[in-house]
Amino acid sequence: MLIIRRSEDRGTSRTAWLDSRHSFSFGDYHDPAHESFGALRVINEDRIAGGAGFPPHPHRDMEIVTYILEGAIAHQDSSGGGGTIRPGEIQRMSAGHGIVHAEFNANAGELCHLLQIWILPSRRGIEPGYEQKAIDAAAVRNHFARIAAPEPRENEVRLVQDAEIWAARLDADVEAIHPLAPGRKAWLQVARGEIAVGDTVLKAGDAAAITDMTDIAVRSNVPSEILLFDLA
Repeated sequence: MLIIRRSEDRGTSRTAWLDSRHSFSFGDYHDPAHESFGALRVINEDRIAGGAGFPPHPHRDMEIVTYILEGAIAHQDSSGGGGTIRPGEIQRMSAGHGIVHAEFNANAGELCHLLQIWILPSRRGIEPGYEQKAIDAAAVRNHFARIAAPEPRENEVRLVQDAEIWAARLDADVEAIHPLAPGRKAWLQVARGEIAVGDTVLKAGDAAAITDMTDIAVRSNVPSEILLFDLA
């Protein structure tokens, strides 16, 4: 079964330097029908003006993943973690028992476009931590490839949860299939382009909550970039 979450139905937050779209309740946006999907708590699509960003602020008990679509974000946190994340990389910060971090657009004259993802951890009060990896570009080309998991391999970051993140960058008119194990569900997020799942067309910003399926087959109508969250 597919339940569609259209881009235009998401919550919005706008300031002079930030345009953010919320798939789930976040900040001042509250939607009782879209609080979370399993352990997936937040998907924010952020566009951050050049040089602007989020000053130091605290988090706790959350796995926070950043996936860059355009530009670059500079990150620093109180665990000693830090770096500049660009397209083709994935970053994970475990907030654990408490962390303070700041994120700013690394380029003064260029927009930064990203997805920030929050996943509820399976254990509270863990040690905070930071991880940043290069995504295997060949693996995600016209296929789903895993980029985050509880037991990560090379080019994957660790999640303290029974959850996996898979990515695919598809040329036009390419089919990619992700097998879904019995009892698991998936959230499919279109980052760019346009895809079809059966007869259902999903455009950039659209998503689908997927249950009771064994194989998730997507076909790209145009060059597309998608994330799939495989959840317990």
